Amino acid sequence: MKELFLDLSMGAAGDMLSAALLELCEDREKTLSELNSIAIPGVKYELIPVSHCGISGSRMKVSYYGGEEGADEHCHHHHHHRGLKDIGEIIENLNLDDKIKQQVLDVYRIIAQAESQVHGADLDNIHFHELGTMDALADICAVCCLINKLSPDRISASPLRLGYGTVNCAHGIMPVPAPATALIIKGMPVFAGDIEKEMCTPTGAALVKYFVKDFGEMPEMRVSAVGIGMGSRVFDDRPNGLRAMLGESEDYVTELSCNVDDMSPEAVGFLLERLMEEGALDAWYECIGMKKFRPGIFISCICRQADREKMTALIFKHSSTIGIRETMYRRYVLKREEKIAETPYGKVRIKCSEGYGAERRKAEFEDLARISREKDLSLEEIKNMI
Repeated sequence: MKELFLDLSMGAAGDMLSAALLELCEDREKTLSELNSIAIPGVKYELIPVSHCGISGSRMKVSYYGGEEGADEHCHHHHHHRGLKDIGEIIENLNLDDKIKQQVLDVYRIIAQAESQVHGADLDNIHFHELGTMDALADICAVCCLINKLSPDRISASPLRLGYGTVNCAHGIMPVPAPATALIIKGMPVFAGDIEKEMCTPTGAALVKYFVKDFGEMPEMRVSAVGIGMGSRVFDDRPNGLRAMLGESEDYVTELSCNVDDMSPEAVGFLLERLMEEGALDAWYECIGMKKFRPGIFISCICRQADREKMTALIFKHSSTIGIRETMYRRYVLKREEKIAETPYGKVRIKCSEGYGAERRKAEFEDLARISREKDLSLEEIKNMI
């Protein structure tokens, strides 16, 4: 399983995250060119090699019509503003896949929702300073694109350093973490640390909240690449960098199971549907005999470890059980990708899997069924065309 671990012991900011992730890419120049082809109005990305305290890394420089955003994204004194609707229109016109556009918008909404709560204003009435807006948008786009390019199966991180003290911003002197950041980090493991500075920006916090599902110590993994994204501040006694590590780890999944004897078949079916809709890897039931010779149902759900609390809540909500068992398994999977096969009647998606000396190819049933209905052909006839 491809694992991405983020060391957030020196905080998080959008430019630090994007630089660290870009360093993980094999062809940095080509990837940087791809980021610039996103075509954010007036924005240009540059990756600059830097060294802090003898440690080499990179800094992502984002310029907007030739000007660069300052180190502190809160300290803007510009007169042009954009609302969330304006941001959505910009995102819609970017040269990005729809999936990444949605991720960018989702991350920006996390920031906007926090700002709206801080200022007591409706989401649609929140406005952002133009330069800060485009700088944050550039960071979010870069991180979303790079994570999709790296395609990790799991993203985990260390607890997040926030810093302490105060920060000067457009609204005056504010405590660290800044009000919006304090709302965004709810539910995340964080600590102040010993540096009297703002170490986590709202953009950095929102990106971490959106992508990271597991927090704690670095997981057991075989590291294949290390990237260090440097911040603009320089400290005398330590490097100011966010470190990202990419590697392979053993794939573990969790099985959640329970026995029930007082649920209708319709209710069991609905529970299994909800589990699959919310990301379960598999869910099923079996008919069993229970105590006092009562017929019962064994319900089981296989899920990723990061999803076990969500799945547990769903099982309790949609079943009659009062107890759930948890078992952890190591999973072996083939590497999978989807290809497109051209037929005289249209495209058919092909699921390709390989590994451990085995190869698999399977046509997507829904595509076969569609052509079968449209052209009155059997499934086998269509398969023979591929």
